[in-house]
Amino acid sequence: MNETIKIKKGLDIPLGGTAERTIIDARSIGRYAVRPPDVVGFTPRLLVAEGDSVHAGQPLVADKNDPRLTVPSPVDGTVEAIVRGEKRKLLEVVVSLTPCPSPIGEGSGDSQHSSPLSIRRGVGGEALSPVWWMLRERPFGTIANPDHKPKGIYVSMRDTNPLAPDIDFALRGREHEFEAGIEALKAYAPVHVVRAEGPHPAGNIGTIVATLDPINKGECIWHVGAQDVANIGRWVTTGEYRPERVIAVGGPAAKSPKYYRVVCGASIKQIADVQLMNPEYPALSTFNFPLSTRVISGSVLSGTTVAPDGFLGLYDQQLTFIEEGDHYEFMGWLMPGLKKFSFSKTFLSGFARLLPTAYYPLPTQFNTNMHGSVRPFLFTGSFEKVFPMDIYPLQLIKACIVGDIELQEQLGIYEVEPEDFALCEFIDPSKTDIQTIIREALEVLRKEATA
Repeated sequence: MNETIKIKKGLDIPLGGTAERTIIDARSIGRYAVRPPDVVGFTPRLLVAEGDSVHAGQPLVADKNDPRLTVPSPVDGTVEAIVRGEKRKLLEVVVSLTPCPSPIGEGSGDSQHSSPLSIRRGVGGEALSPVWWMLRERPFGTIANPDHKPKGIYVSMRDTNPLAPDIDFALRGREHEFEAGIEALKAYAPVHVVRAEGPHPAGNIGTIVATLDPINKGECIWHVGAQDVANIGRWVTTGEYRPERVIAVGGPAAKSPKYYRVVCGASIKQIADVQLMNPEYPALSTFNFPLSTRVISGSVLSGTTVAPDGFLGLYDQQLTFIEEGDHYEFMGWLMPGLKKFSFSKTFLSGFARLLPTAYYPLPTQFNTNMHGSVRPFLFTGSFEKVFPMDIYPLQLIKACIVGDIELQEQLGIYEVEPEDFALCEFIDPSKTDIQTIIREALEVLRKEATA
C-alpha cells in the first residue's frame, strides 16, 4: 500500500556537505565487521572462531535468548579478528574479504534460495534466513520476533535526516528487486510504503506510524529500510545474499561528498582517506584526524562515532564528517553569532529562518560543540515545536528520568525510539542526553516484557 503523509512540525538543519549525485563503487573494500551492539536487545553467542572461512549469509553470531535470530557474514572471507570489550563483551567480528569469481553468496550452503517464504519463521528451531535481521520491530527496536504478529510492516521512502541519501536515487536500477521484496513481506502483514512530506523527522518510522496507526500496549509493528527491501527481493528471487547499500558520504568536513555503493559493515578507512584534507579546514590532516574531525556512522543527530579505521553501522546508510568542537570560542554566546545556526534566537542568526534564504542564507558550517554544559532541565515549550507526534515530549522525558513506568505508558512510550527525540536533544537549552534517557527507559520495559 503506497501512502503519503504530510508533517508540519519539525526542523531541517542546514548542514553543509551534501553528497554529489555520483555513485562510487566501493564493494571491493577488503574488511567488514558485524557489531552486535548495533542490534538492540541482542545477546550474542559466537558461532565462529578466528581463522574460520565463512560464506556470505553464514551466521556469525546468534541471540542467546532466541537462537533463530542471527547476524550473518556480509561477504565470503576469513574471520580476521574477534574484538571484545569490558567483561569480555563481544564488540565486533571482523571478516576479511576473499575475492572469488562467483557472485557473493552464490553456492554457499548457508544462503541457498528456496522460495519467497524462506524469510519466514524457522520451523523446529531451524535458523532463519540471513535477511531476517533486516526486519526490526517496534516497540523497543529489536530484530523482529518471528513469533509475533505485527499489525503492519512499514517502509519509509524518504530519509529526512541531515545529509541523508536520496532513496529514489539509491534504488535506481533495483526497482524489480524492491517490488519482489515487498511481495515477500506481504506474507506477514499489510505492507505500507510511505512517502513523507515536510521537515525532519517526517521520514522517521516513529513519525509515520504515529500518523497512520499509533502503537498501543500489547501491539507491535515491523519496519525495514527501503534498500534492505531490495536486498530481500534479491534474496527471494535469485538466492544471492548480497546486503549492499548506497550510502551518502558528506558533511562540512568532507573533502568531496559523494555516494558510495558498499556492502553492509564495510570498513570506512578507504573512504576516510579520500574524504579528509578539506582545504576549508587546514587543521585537518591524517596525523591529527582523530582530534580534529569526528566521523559519524549514521546521522549527526542519532548516529554513532566511529574510529578512522572503524566500520559502518549495520543499519546505517550515511557517513558524516564534521569538525570536532574541541576548542573555546571567544566570548561564546555573548557574541552576535551571525554565522551560527540558532533555533531559539539566542544568536542573531536565529532570525534568519524568518527571512528568504536567498536574502540571508542559513549557516551551514557546524561542529560538535554543544555551546554550553549540562544544566537543570528547563520547561521552554520548544520541544513541541519540532516534535510532530501526538505526545507530550517533555512530560514523557521526565517520566523516563524518574522511572514512572505507568506514566510512561500513559504518555506513549511504546510509540517512540531515541531517534524520535534527536531534534529535541539538538535544540535543548539544558544539553540533556535525551536519547540515552529514552533508550534506558525502553530497555527497562523490554526486559520486563520478556521476563
